[in-house]
Amino acid sequence: MVDPDYATRAKNLLKAEMTRKGVTVKELAGMLGENERGLANKISRGTFTAAFMLQCLKVIGSRSLHLD
Repeated sequence: MVDPDYATRAKNLLKAEMTRKGVTVKELAGMLGENERGLANKISRGTFTAAFMLQCLKVIGSRSLHLD
């Protein structure tokens, strides 16, 4: 099971990067070929895989991630 603190951090990091890049959930869903509602739920839970997060960061154009 994923530690809730890390799930929250992962969710917040991804959402912050999306905001920084000006990408909405709807736009990200289109880039990934996923359902918007399903993607929104996955992000809000924060229990996605590292591979999924890397895929999201790549398609939105993030080249680095600050963990602080």
